[in-house]
Amino acid sequence: MKKQRGAVIIIVLWTAVLLTVLVTAMASKVRLSAKTAVNNQDASNQWAELAGAMSRAEMELMMERMPRPLGEELEETEEGEIRSPAFRFNGQELKLNYPTSEEIVVRIYDHAGKINLNRIPRRNMQLLIEKRLGGLEADPQEVQDLLSAWTDWTDLNDLEGLNGAEKEYYEDLNQGYTPRNNPELDVVEEILHIRGFAELFEGVNLDAAFTIYGNTRTLNLNLATREAMELLPGLDSELIENIIAYREREDIQNRSEIAEIVPFENLQELSPWVGNNTSNIYSIFVYARSEVSDEEFAAMLEVDEFSNPDPVTRAYSEIVEVTNYNSLPRVYKIDPYGSLPDTARAKTQDESLLFGL
Repeated sequence: MKKQRGAVIIIVLWTAVLLTVLVTAMASKVRLSAKTAVNNQDASNQWAELAGAMSRAEMELMMERMPRPLGEELEETEEGEIRSPAFRFNGQELKLNYPTSEEIVVRIYDHAGKINLNRIPRRNMQLLIEKRLGGLEADPQEVQDLLSAWTDWTDLNDLEGLNGAEKEYYEDLNQGYTPRNNPELDVVEEILHIRGFAELFEGVNLDAAFTIYGNTRTLNLNLATREAMELLPGLDSELIENIIAYREREDIQNRSEIAEIVPFENLQELSPWVGNNTSNIYSIFVYARSEVSDEEFAAMLEVDEFSNPDPVTRAYSEIVEVTNYNSLPRVYKIDPYGSLPDTARAKTQDESLLFGL
């Protein structure tokens, strides 16, 4: 009898242990399922917010083509000059007419602020290559070889130029392909397939510096990305930061205002590249705000006094064309992980500015 009672107790204990393990496992599974459901709901909500912000950004561009309402108050400089609303599409964080959530950041880049690879004259491509190779220290033969490779890629035939690269060269590569043989590139990244250009533009954010859309041959410095300006002859880092600092305060209206910032000899090199045009092509970036704590930002400033408080470098993006206010934008490209241009403000102190305040 005692043995039976002992056996029953053991069975009961083992049953309790098994039930405990089973309940624990089920509870863990339920918790995991609950967390998954919550995360999926959060992801759906965030996607809805991003999609809504993108639609509002597109609407903002459409509204830009509408006649200005009478009595509208436009932004003014400290001197009382009215600023062009079109120039705010230079990557600055925007407050839209139809507001988005405060947790969503919207940035719009007019492609008039990028170098157009499909419209760049051969001479300008040569100047760009020379700057990437060190300017006056560039090897003339290397410059000509790269220029010949560019010409062979964009011409309409398979005839190889002097020290160029045509079909035979590209097909003999490990993973062979054929050259474009057309001046219209399909994507910006195509430039990396041209002999020597992957090394030439190593480390460059190509989508931030270049475009293949539109018909403009010049850049508007009010809209130019930092990456595009870094490639332009006549500009160094100090001049670039001064241009950004100037346009944060007022619009650059003409070459005489550029001359307030850029020395004469540099302006001679820069002039063929710049204009005052805008375009119908835009890159729109929307993303969730990423907050940096005061302590983290203070630590960043100790390392770099011009640290960017916005650490986001990739975001959901679209490239669109907007021609009028009564038809939807034409979408050319969607990139869920688009590479943002440098969004930092001017990296210079007021006392170091080259122009008068």
